[in-house]
Amino acid sequence: MKEKIRIFLDTDLLEKYLIGTTTTEESLQVERYIAMYPEVNKTYDELQESLEKFAKLHAIKTPEGLKERIIARMHGERIGRKKFFRYAIAASFAAVIFAGASFFFWNQSQNLQQENAVVSIQIEDLQKSMTQQMEDMRNQFIVLNNPRTRKYNVNGNIKAKELKAVAYINPVKKLSYINVSKLPNLPEDQCFQMWAEVNGKMVNLGIIEEAQDKDKLMALPYGENAISYITIEPKGGNQSPTIENKVADFKY
Repeated sequence: MKEKIRIFLDTDLLEKYLIGTTTTEESLQVERYIAMYPEVNKTYDELQESLEKFAKLHAIKTPEGLKERIIARMHGERIGRKKFFRYAIAASFAAVIFAGASFFFWNQSQNLQQENAVVSIQIEDLQKSMTQQMEDMRNQFIVLNNPRTRKYNVNGNIKAKELKAVAYINPVKKLSYINVSKLPNLPEDQCFQMWAEVNGKMVNLGIIEEAQDKDKLMALPYGENAISYITIEPKGGNQSPTIENKVADFKY
């Protein structure tokens, strides 16, 4: 019986159930195991608590003024239509005297449509950004809580002895993340930059601005026998790594 429970806990069904991505059949299986086995129920409670903390830590703040822009857009559409129709009626009576007025009203309508289009694009971009962030949060949660995840401590070499990081690699889900928790100070004209060599290709992962909180992770591209590097580069970063300035590396 214990082996059966261990096999179940080694899957990611509990994590998927918590974030609502299980099928109906999987949900019934999870609920049955939670009800029948105290070990599963305890693990479920712990995961639920972890998810609540994780969600609070990574809460996505709505861009400032978005609510007001949406309300203004809706209000503006109503007012704009009323204005347009009032202008159109007035113009029909004065068409002979003010022949050029029709162009003014048409221009007003075009401007209103352009403003609405801009707001629509902003809303769509926000939705895409939030979807991507939610997907990243889901992956991070799975990596941190899945028993198949391997953990690697990464330390700096003689050039950056204070550098501390932890990499999390999940070969089942093919997900990789790293948390850089401590960085030594650098001169103002230098910065730390992260790289990954995956399938023979070097990938620029960007500048590491500062040490991260213990639960904030940076995504790494997953690959068999991949290698990740941290180098010291000129301020603003480089297009390719300066290998002689490598301060840490690890295979995953």
